Amino acid sequence: MAKSLKIILSKKKNKIILIVVGVVLLLGIALLIAFKAGLFSKNDSEPTPKKENNEPVEEVKKLQIVDENSTSRPYAVMINNINVARPLQSGLQDAYIIYEIIVEGGITRYMALFLDQDTERIGSIRSARHYFLDYALENDAIYVHHGQSPQASRDFTALGVDRIEVSENKTGWRDRSLNVSSEHRLFTSIEMLENGLGNKRTERNKDLLLNYSIDEIDMSGLEGATPASNVSIKYSGSITSSYEYDSESKTYKRFVNGDAHTDYVTKEQYTFKNIITYQVDNYTLDDGENKGRQEIENIGSGTGYYISNGYAVPITWQKSSRSDQTKYYYENGEELKVNDGNTFIQIQPEGQSLTIS
Repeated sequence: MAKSLKIILSKKKNKIILIVVGVVLLLGIALLIAFKAGLFSKNDSEPTPKKENNEPVEEVKKLQIVDENSTSRPYAVMINNINVARPLQSGLQDAYIIYEIIVEGGITRYMALFLDQDTERIGSIRSARHYFLDYALENDAIYVHHGQSPQASRDFTALGVDRIEVSENKTGWRDRSLNVSSEHRLFTSIEMLENGLGNKRTERNKDLLLNYSIDEIDMSGLEGATPASNVSIKYSGSITSSYEYDSESKTYKRFVNGDAHTDYVTKEQYTFKNIITYQVDNYTLDDGENKGRQEIENIGSGTGYYISNGYAVPITWQKSSRSDQTKYYYENGEELKVNDGNTFIQIQPEGQSLTIS
């Protein structure tokens, strides 16, 4: 009896082994067929997407300068551009748009926009001027500054500007290692700016200012295109911004008063993919303080140039109110498209020289 039971168990065991071996063989054959059919990549077990005709699906291109799906509000940071502070400028290469506008004394200031960045050093930070608020508003940006003119102070409330005034502890620091006066030493970072958000709205309620093209624009084929290897934009006797085109990187190297415009941390020269330049009238305010503060006539329309990839094309611009976005158009009336990359918007005083060659 015991012997018979052993024989029966042995047969069952052998049967189970045969079934297991058969299943393993079938799975192996199925996997081999699937692999040969291209349902699995060679590097992992994830299926490769296929079109109906069994061709691989092309990878969707995405913008590099910004994430089009992001709804974050940018920070619009006032940047010191007086001559002693310029060598200390930090973090500007991470900005996706920078504005340059005249202020008192013939100098300029920048307003740099940062979107979804983690830049560790930005500055140095300077005080607000009221017309820069127009450009923070058109980007639905959180305005970042230290100090303000009386006109800006008035407009903060009148225009409902969300802002962070950088302090030395919570939202910034003074770099006391620098051999310049205190007002030129204030810096911030994206992480520290987040400390100042409080209950401010962080979701953007306006579209991006510029329309970006993922594919390189053939600038040479656009109406009115002229070569633009060198660009010089004079603001005053104190400031001239200029650019040289680098055909290898397809970007413009930036200069100020003939000197390479470099980052304090990286020591690398700033480069920009796009330049938009146009002129507006400016005049000195009669505000009783005699500090030479300026006003600009930026509501209305005018002409200018879009410069990229070694060419300049004539454009027009329109801005209907302080908070409305500036619209840019080709001469034929089509809305401007710009190349995927960072943009310097040069709002130049009317009557100053502009050279493109």
